[in-house]
This record gives sequence, structure tokens and C-alpha cells, in this order.
Amino acid sequence: MSREADLDRLYELLIDLEDRVSGKHRLKSCTGYLDWPKRGVYFLFAHDEYRDTDDQHRLTRIGTHAVSSGSGASLWSRLRAHRGANSGTYAGGGNHRGSVFRKHIGKALIERHNLHAEYPYWGDGSSADPNRRLNEHDLERQVSDHIRDLPFLWIDVDDEPGPDSDRAYIEQNAIALVSNFEKDGLDRRNSDWVGAESPRQEIRNSGLWNINHVNGDYDSAFLDRVAEAVKDTTPV
Repeated sequence: MSREADLDRLYELLIDLEDRVSGKHRLKSCTGYLDWPKRGVYFLFAHDEYRDTDDQHRLTRIGTHAVSSGSGASLWSRLRAHRGANSGTYAGGGNHRGSVFRKHIGKALIERHNLHAEYPYWGDGSSADPNRRLNEHDLERQVSDHIRDLPFLWIDVDDEPGPDSDRAYIEQNAIALVSNFEKDGLDRRNSDWVGAESPRQEIRNSGLWNINHVNGDYDSAFLDRVAEAVKDTTPV
């Protein structure tokens, strides 16, 4: 089958998934009190961009967690890191050093608004002292505003952590399929997509907030594994 046909099948599976979980969710309305599966793969969509062929929201990021052996990360802990803090000192913001997704969006916003002088240390290191985090809080809030309004879906894939997990297999192949990096452009991004100003070529050219796997080939058999996972996924 062609890449276009495989892409159509992926989106058809996501329509089925949406029906199973009673619609797309948004992180601004989610908490850890929901009955999240322990492990899974998430699919984030642009809130204001649609596919070329229909009115379905276009995918903007695909991700998972616990792809290192022994990792204890859960699906919700990864989504919460992307969402950011609802309360406390950094309420409304978050910690981009704990979420590469947040880091990439912040970098693109810095480029778009020429904020290099205001945020010279954005993305530096794996941690930062409280003063630096407070200085970066306004940009963290902008990142949160962007992420929390993105519609998203997830599939329940609860296998053991590791690079050979089904979750890693699905994530890698889904990214490679959706990515436009050095491929024919399918479902091109709108000209005002903030990712078009990312300093990372992988993001600009793929149309995704992903770096890894955007320039790889995909195995269309992964779609059968997605179909199985859709059947196993229940509402939270």
C-alpha cells in the first residue's frame, strides 16, 4: 500500500479510538484522578489545523514513555509533564527541562518573538535553580497555553518497559508514517504553525513536534498492532 493509504488507515483507526473513549480530551481538563492506563501511546492533534482530505484534526505530536528497561514512568506522568503545573509556585507554567515537547515549543516561540535575550538559558541542563525557573515562568506559561488546548487521544499498551516494547514500535512507526521530512508533503502544516520557526530542521520539515524517527522508514504492519490496541482501550 502507499504511504497515503497507510496514513488514511491510521487516521481511520484514530476515529474509531475517539468513538471508544467518548471524544478527544484536552490536558487543561485532565487530572491524575482519571482512570488512566498504566502505559500507552498518545496522539496529540493541532487544535486549529485539519487534514487535506477531511475535517479531522491533523496530528502534531506522537509520544510514549518507559522505553528504557526498568523505567517506572506512566502514561499520566508523561502527559502531566507536558501539561505543566496547575498549582504551586509555578502554577500555569511547568518545567521544560522535564519535557522535551515543552522545550521545543519554547524554542520556537523564542524564535518567533525574538526572545533570545530574555531566555538565554532555555533548554540548558536537566535542572535549574528556583530563580532561573521564575525568570522563565512567563514563557513556560505560554508553552502551557499552547499544549493544554491540543486535542489528544491515547491507546492502552501495557507491556514491559524497554526499547523493544510494542509502545516503542508503535511510536517509532507512527512518527515515521506521519512525518513529511524529506518525503512528499501530506497534510502540510498551515503557514502560521509556530513549529515552522523551530530552530530544529526535523520539526520544521516533518510537520511534527518530534525529532526522533521523523526521517526513518516505517513498517505498515504496525497499524495492525494499533488496531488491536484501539480495541483494548477504554474511557478514563
